[in-house]
Amino acid sequence: VTMQTYNFNLPILPSVIPQLSVGDKLLLSGELITARDAAHRRIVNAFCNGIRLPFKLRDIALFYCGPSPAAPGKPCGAIGPTTSSRMDSYLPLLIEHGLRLSIGKGDRSPEAEKLIRESGSLYLVCVGGAAAYLSQHIVSCETFLWPDLGAEAVYRLVVKDFPAYVSIV
Repeated sequence: VTMQTYNFNLPILPSVIPQLSVGDKLLLSGELITARDAAHRRIVNAFCNGIRLPFKLRDIALFYCGPSPAAPGKPCGAIGPTTSSRMDSYLPLLIEHGLRLSIGKGDRSPEAEKLIRESGSLYLVCVGGAAAYLSQHIVSCETFLWPDLGAEAVYRLVVKDFPAYVSIV
């Protein structure tokens, strides 16, 4: 099986997902929304309480990371991916509300893997330990939601040719 490299503008359309294979390299350009554990709790709380979020999950790529502070002249500090399995308990509700693309590090639970496949979603991995390299693909970084969470706030990243690999499709 030959792995392919694809350039994609975000958001990825659902019709494209079935064309991808595990191991394919995607160079992503566009907008990523970050969320770690604390942000996931707030997102789920918002859904459970009928509070509308300022984004629709079906329109975003959710990146499990928390950017570090930017060095002078840089849009963003290191952006290492967070261990994705920590977000697995939140995944059913997020997919129910339209999430199609998540990006992180490491394996997902068997339940999460099954849910991603059955829902037609996509899980991409970034190489852990390459946070400084990944930050070179950040065009801009802004705190988007819940700044009181610090590094766990929701950030909006604009990326150019951001490398990620298909893990579950």
